This record gives sequence, structure tokens and C-alpha cells, in this order.
Amino acid sequence: MNSGALQMVKVNAASLESFAPDYSLFSLPFLFRDRDHYYRVLQSDLGKKILNSSERKGFVGITYYDGGARSFYSNKPITKPEDLAGMKIRVQQSPSAIAMMKALGGVATPMAQGELYTALQQGVVDGGENNTVVYADMRHAEVAKVYSRDEHTMVPDVLIISTDVLNKLGDKERTALLKAADESMMQMKDVIWPAAEKEAYDKMKGMNATVVDVDKSAFKERVKPLYDEFKAKDAQSAKNLELVESM
Repeated sequence: MNSGALQMVKVNAASLESFAPDYSLFSLPFLFRDRDHYYRVLQSDLGKKILNSSERKGFVGITYYDGGARSFYSNKPITKPEDLAGMKIRVQQSPSAIAMMKALGGVATPMAQGELYTALQQGVVDGGENNTVVYADMRHAEVAKVYSRDEHTMVPDVLIISTDVLNKLGDKERTALLKAADESMMQMKDVIWPAAEKEAYDKMKGMNATVVDVDKSAFKERVKPLYDEFKAKDAQSAKNLELVESM
């Protein structure tokens, strides 16, 4: 984007941590109580502030999109943290994702998403973690048959735009773009993502995948130190977390 090859792109918030540390808030496991809480945070003043936190890097976010809830999948159920002991789990190239896996007792294995199917098939890794749509669309259910629905993170996608491009727009164009971005967020929330999840579960059934519901309490207990570390980073991080917990 900084080279001008792209003017606008949708990315996962976890990939923005290295550009704007405020985005790391979203990668805290079990941060959101439910989907309503998730959207309250994204649409709040804090959510808007985080979108603008990358301005000095040459881009800003103009809206969030539902990225679903990420859960573990493997060829065995993962219903408690002890089940992850020694398991190599593919994670995103994100410091927060790696720290989460370490806290839960698994072995974090950063890897490109496109490499995961073969890595699962060949036993290079023992499992992955993602939302149901990716699990189904990438056909990971063919090689990792058990989807353990712990919903450890809900990391949104972000529509980002070059600040150069945004600043060149006239007031009318800018207003129209931001209005359309807000409307597209609601379309994703109310129509597109629910339909995609329904289709994903149908595909998972067709691949003979098993969905296991998980008691999240033991997982939440294991990741408490991550919250202490997050608060200790700096006063702003502590304030951001406090705001989320109060909503």
C-alpha cells in the first residue's frame, strides 16, 4: 500500500499489530463476552480510535468486518487446555497468537494459511485454529476432522485505505465513502457472515467433520496472565482494556 500498488485492502486486525500496537487488543483471547459485545466495541469511540491509530504509517481503517470466532481443529477433540500439551498448532504470524498458544500449553507454529492443508495432511502440524468459514472453504475438515468450538478469539477484519488516497478525496466523496463503509459493515454483520457460517456448517457436515462444544472456563483461566501482561505494557493499553471490559 505504501508503494501505491494498492489503495484499499481488507486485512485481519492481527496482521496490523506490527504497524499499530493498539490493534493487539483484539487478539486477547476471550476478550468479548458475545457477538453483541464485540459489535459494541467495534462501533465505539475506542473502535474508531484504533482504526485511526495507523495514520502515521500511511493508512487508516475505515470500517471493521466480522471475522468470526476462531476455534481449534485437529483429529481429536480439544476440550481442555491439557489436550493441547505438545500439539503443534498453526497460528498466524502474530505475537499475540504465539503468546496465547504458549499460555494454553500448545506449540505455536506460525505458517502461511495456504500451506496448512498439506501440513495437516503430512503431520507437520497437529492442528489449526480459525473460524468455521475458513475451516470449511479451505477444506481443512478433510484432514482435521474435529472442530472444537472454544471460540478463543474474535479478531475482526479491517478495511484499510491509503491516507494519501483518502486525503485527496473531496468532502462529498469522503463522506460517501465512509457512509458506504459503515453500511457494508452492517451488511456483513446481518446478512453476509450469518449466511457464510450456515454454508460452512453444511460443508463441514459434507466432509464428515465433528463439531464439539467446549467448556471455556479452564481456557479462560490459563490465559489470565496474558491480560496482566497486556495491562503492564503501558497506560494506554491498560485503559483500552478497561474500556472494553466496561462496555
